[in-house]
Amino acid sequence: MARGTYDASVARLLLAEDDDGIRLPLARALEREGYAVDAVADGTSAATMGEENDYALIVLDIGLPGLDGLEVCRRVRRADADVPILFLTAQDSELDAVAGLDAGADDYVTKPFGLAELMARVRAQVRRSAPEVLRAADVAVDPSARRAWVGDHELDLTPKEFDLLELLVRNSGQVVVRDRIMDEVWDENWFGSTKTLDMHVSSLRRKLGDDAAAPTRVVTVRGVGLRFEA
Repeated sequence: MARGTYDASVARLLLAEDDDGIRLPLARALEREGYAVDAVADGTSAATMGEENDYALIVLDIGLPGLDGLEVCRRVRRADADVPILFLTAQDSELDAVAGLDAGADDYVTKPFGLAELMARVRAQVRRSAPEVLRAADVAVDPSARRAWVGDHELDLTPKEFDLLELLVRNSGQVVVRDRIMDEVWDENWFGSTKTLDMHVSSLRRKLGDDAAAPTRVVTVRGVGLRFEA
């Protein structure tokens, strides 16, 4: 079965906890933090949902009915080696923590836990799982996939054009000096003419839909460098 996908703009979490007094208020707290939450009370449901869907984080109670949290973790890990998994455990013991980590968990929190501490752990794991997408105005750049878009239109860029756009968008609103561009997009040992930069800028502007005579995205700061307008 194909793994399900969700709106990438909202981090979706799976919460598996059989205690209503913990699951319900914790789900509400996570939703207040801006996450979308699928909350279940048993291990069988957790394993099925974890295997079939893409989550930014899975929060598991170890003592789940049906399948325990350790078995859920093992099954999810076979389907997705990268999704972060955070265990909730009532047992403050090194053995319990080690068992969870050995099953494939990334972190654990011992009950009773402070909400602030748990939220900090959640944020850290979600950041780790989220792909970095750089954005400025209506331009988006995904460095890991080496893809870039203007609105919904994907750009067809050469490797150097992509590297140039990534550098400018990453520093949007700031002037990036020409020497830095040459060092980072080409390399510090580049001895060719900097006219190659001008050629790439012209091509990039055209692909971005910029007016060559009066660009509004990639702007030249005369005598200094380039600035991508945020």
